Amino acid sequence: MISHEVNSVLLCLAIAMIAGLVMSRIVKFLKLPAVTGYLIAGILIGPYCLGALGRLAGVDGLGFVSMDAVKSFDIISEVALGFIAFSIGTEFRLEEIRHIGKKATVIAIVQAVTATIFVDVVLIVMHFIMPNVLSIPAAIILGAIATATAPAATLMVVRQYKAKGPVTDMLLPVVALDDAVGLVVFSISFGVAKTISSGELDVISVIFNPIIEVILSVGVGALFGWLFNLIEKCFKSNSKRLCLAITFVLFAVALSSLELKIGSITIGFSSLLVCMMLGTLFCNLCKEQAEIMEKTDKWTAPLFVMFFVISGAELELGVFGDWRIVLIGVVYVLVRAAGKYLGAGASSRLMRCDKNINKYLGITLLPQAGVALGMSLTVISDGILGAQGELVRNITLFAVLIYELVGPMLTKLALTKAGEIIPLAKGEKQQVSADDEE
Repeated sequence: MISHEVNSVLLCLAIAMIAGLVMSRIVKFLKLPAVTGYLIAGILIGPYCLGALGRLAGVDGLGFVSMDAVKSFDIISEVALGFIAFSIGTEFRLEEIRHIGKKATVIAIVQAVTATIFVDVVLIVMHFIMPNVLSIPAAIILGAIATATAPAATLMVVRQYKAKGPVTDMLLPVVALDDAVGLVVFSISFGVAKTISSGELDVISVIFNPIIEVILSVGVGALFGWLFNLIEKCFKSNSKRLCLAITFVLFAVALSSLELKIGSITIGFSSLLVCMMLGTLFCNLCKEQAEIMEKTDKWTAPLFVMFFVISGAELELGVFGDWRIVLIGVVYVLVRAAGKYLGAGASSRLMRCDKNINKYLGITLLPQAGVALGMSLTVISDGILGAQGELVRNITLFAVLIYELVGPMLTKLALTKAGEIIPLAKGEKQQVSADDEE
């Protein structure tokens, strides 16, 4: 006999999947990406809509009745992000890295640092205008959070519309490298903010910890990719190879959650970097990678739907209740967008990239979600900023809400303008498989 708790979980998952599928059909008529529909579906069945009705009616499982209920599905989000990073890693083929590796690295660093500088400067100015609302340490941390770009929504838009071209080829490695740049910038900025707040400088946490995390994450991911290729040769069945791929991604995600302390040095891992390197080594070493990835993409399709619906339910609508958060949030959203766009444009022109990359790449780098929220949680858990930590968290939630709803639409628009998503003629059907059709 299934327990009441298990029954509620299954009901909630079923409603989430149905809502996501229905909304994906509705947004198709509006010519919007499916990921936008999934996010809207999450909001509609979340704690502020259907979940609120379930809470009033006392029916567990009728949507997400609370944020705690949403958080209980975090394992789905963690695993989905692992597979997303794995998929992005498989785009790093050696011949492509030789061609665009240097350009992607420069663009990733410049656009992230530009966004940080823009947000830092403008929010520090706002501090002097509103000194009782926003502190300098909080402004510096928000500048660091501005580096983070969400790979999930971007990858889903690229996949749904089968985008191909110079902008898409540059976009995926830039988004992947952005995570490493963001980790370093955030750790340095967070260390500076803590120094301003406490008056004590911790060089190890500011410099060594982020560098160690990036190096270890890349190293462990590469080791997993080599082992995956080695073990994969023992199996001939595609279904068993699929099981092996799933196993290694789960191992990578699980390992990334570990954190060890040796004195004042923290040994941690980035799930996105570990899984990305796993995918990179796998695609460059394994001869059967194309067949395995085709199977993996089909297996992960429902997982990604659930991930985005849960992400939509996680969006905190309550942040609109404080005008100060809305004001700072709007400024943060606009200034970060300007920094990303101008930084990507300037660096791509510097690297003599295709004119479409110069013009449209920055627009595709706006989505922001999991990594940014993780950074804001680090600020709260540390506790040194007190109430300003909550302010940082709420502004980040506000920005994620805006970026996740608007970002996929802008990514689609930019790739269409660049000629990498071909609009269908009237009455023409998109040539996709049944598994990919939206």
